[in-house]
Amino acid sequence: MKILFVSHSYPPTLGGVEIQNFNLAKGLGQIAEVRVIANGKGKKHLPVFLPLTFFKILFLMPKYDACLMGNGVLAPLGAAARIFHPKKKFFCVIHGLDITFASKKGLLSRIYSAVNIPSLKFVDKLFMVGNATIEEAVKIGIERNHCIFIPNGIDAKKLRKPHDRTELSKLFGSDIQGKQVILRLARFVKHKGTSWFIENVMPKLPDSVVMIAAGHRVGKNTAGDKDNFSVCEDIIKEKHLENRVKLMPSLPQKDMETLLNTVDICVSPNIEVPGTMEGFGINVIEAGGCERVVIASDLEGLKDAIKDGKNGFLVEPENAEAWTEKINEILGKDDAFRKEFGKKAAAYVEENFNWEKISKRYLEEMTKMQ
Repeated sequence: MKILFVSHSYPPTLGGVEIQNFNLAKGLGQIAEVRVIANGKGKKHLPVFLPLTFFKILFLMPKYDACLMGNGVLAPLGAAARIFHPKKKFFCVIHGLDITFASKKGLLSRIYSAVNIPSLKFVDKLFMVGNATIEEAVKIGIERNHCIFIPNGIDAKKLRKPHDRTELSKLFGSDIQGKQVILRLARFVKHKGTSWFIENVMPKLPDSVVMIAAGHRVGKNTAGDKDNFSVCEDIIKEKHLENRVKLMPSLPQKDMETLLNTVDICVSPNIEVPGTMEGFGINVIEAGGCERVVIASDLEGLKDAIKDGKNGFLVEPENAEAWTEKINEILGKDDAFRKEFGKKAAAYVEENFNWEKISKRYLEEMTKMQ
């Protein structure tokens, strides 16, 4: 099969969608003929990238069987190109924000609701990264049988590398000998629950438990979820947690890998926020793939990424007592338990979320439509 893969957000720009699109294109390229048209210059380049890409699609589609778009931003291009190439197939990967952005306030959201959401109905199939995303799509009028759930994937073996606690101490900024370290790896936005966790859970945990929150900040004028890094900073000061909670925005990949391979547990304490959602939760399978014990909110796309007791544990969202109890339970066990569970989690991740398997599922679904 010959596939034209289009991504509006691609490395070297960093982020969940960028990494997902890169690995999907790479995985498909190993089992099909794939040409990539991608924007690696960030969102500021979109006013140039989008119209140019539309004409590229029109020109190139006679040579390809299908066009796969990396997210809902590109849906209008596919819907319009389909008019000129009615015998070709057009598909779109859909993340949580691709659906929920339409409900946000502002001019861009209104335009997105009027243009992008209807366009989703005119492509042949929507590949949803989570079942919760499908439910949100159905609420706004997209037919359920138009959607197919295919989870995100990771390359666990590439992430899992030998690192030691000396490196972790350097990142933390002080000796963590005798400390137990919690990692929260996610963008600094409200629904990720980082600020909620710092305020409501960290004060309840023993002083020997410290936390690192790492991830990207959101630009001031970026459409979508708003940055709440400063909220986290204010809570840390208010709760006098300066020595126990470290915020690390925009770390290089090598430092991210150090964290994923050395901390004691990873948390994903997402909370429900109207107008946004967790489509899947790539960070929790990355942590599991690195043999970490993961504790996540029993919410939205995280329920697709974590199977309770197999590659992590699910806890009721915004229940500080339940979170505190589960963390104390896991940290109260010996190192042997965490190592054994970590290996079990990594095996589960490699079996269910490797890119080879995920890419084959995409190809199989696209081939069905030929």
